[in-house]
Amino acid sequence: MRKTFLLLLLAVLLAPLSFAQKIDNLSSHRDIKSERYFRFNYDNDYFAATDRNYTQGYSFELVTPYFKSNPANYLFLNPQDSYTRYGLAVEHIGFTPDRYDEPAIQVGDRPFAAAIMLKSFIIATDSIKRTRFTSSFNLGIIGPAAFGKEMQVEIHRATGNRTPRGWGNQIKNDLVLNYEIGYEKQLFHYQNYFAIQAQGNLKAGTLFTNASIGLNTTVGIINNPFTTMQHNSGFKLYAYAQPLVTAVAYDATLQGGLFNDNSPYTIAASHVERFTAQLNYGIVFRTRTLYFEYTRSRLTREFATGNTANYGGIRIGFTF
Repeated sequence: MRKTFLLLLLAVLLAPLSFAQKIDNLSSHRDIKSERYFRFNYDNDYFAATDRNYTQGYSFELVTPYFKSNPANYLFLNPQDSYTRYGLAVEHIGFTPDRYDEPAIQVGDRPFAAAIMLKSFIIATDSIKRTRFTSSFNLGIIGPAAFGKEMQVEIHRATGNRTPRGWGNQIKNDLVLNYEIGYEKQLFHYQNYFAIQAQGNLKAGTLFTNASIGLNTTVGIINNPFTTMQHNSGFKLYAYAQPLVTAVAYDATLQGGLFNDNSPYTIAASHVERFTAQLNYGIVFRTRTLYFEYTRSRLTREFATGNTANYGGIRIGFTF
């Protein structure tokens, strides 16, 4: 039964569908070649001089062999002959319409929404086949209990921006249970200067249900995430580009929670864009112990009356 389930997941991954998540800490271009590291990931549309759609997200990520005993690891795909790392993260994401300072519902724009989750994950790397499997499980809540309103109001107060007044219309409290599986295969690698990987993802659950396929390209003095820990050298500086195409089955940040249908405003399923495209790009600086990244993303509209979303972010990490 387990093998049948895994084969079904892989079949879906190889279908011509795709998904790009908001905070993606598992793609190979963000690999930190260590068994123990901490990283802070932060996204904000401020980096793209906008304040709408995906307005902010952050996560605190910790990888250590201590998490090998995490019971959630039994849920994950972990191929034989792979080197596996284990992690936990706390993740928070928030979304707003364009006129976030208006108390009335912005019909035709996206709803206010926020979610907070505890994320268990593993990264399994096969250095011989140059493959990488990642699996994660999210447990959390979407709605006022995720304190999206409080966070945005305080940030806008501190920065002198307009006060958000529409959070009373946000997606109501509901359970977040989400499972994700990802696969990357290195297609080409030229010394430590250029590499191309194919990748696919599948997400299923109460927050996002969708699938993905795309490419991941790095150029510069690159980090090769498909080698063993013994190949961890010092200075790295490289740029990356990650084009993706998305097929969406369900998005609770637009359509409301799966169990609670009392949200004052949602986007009808018939108005959700079932296919979107996204381009992520950025630059990474690494030493043996430090990690720094600046990233930008551009995403086509996610619902019929929506607009293109633009945002950026930083990631700061260190090994220990």
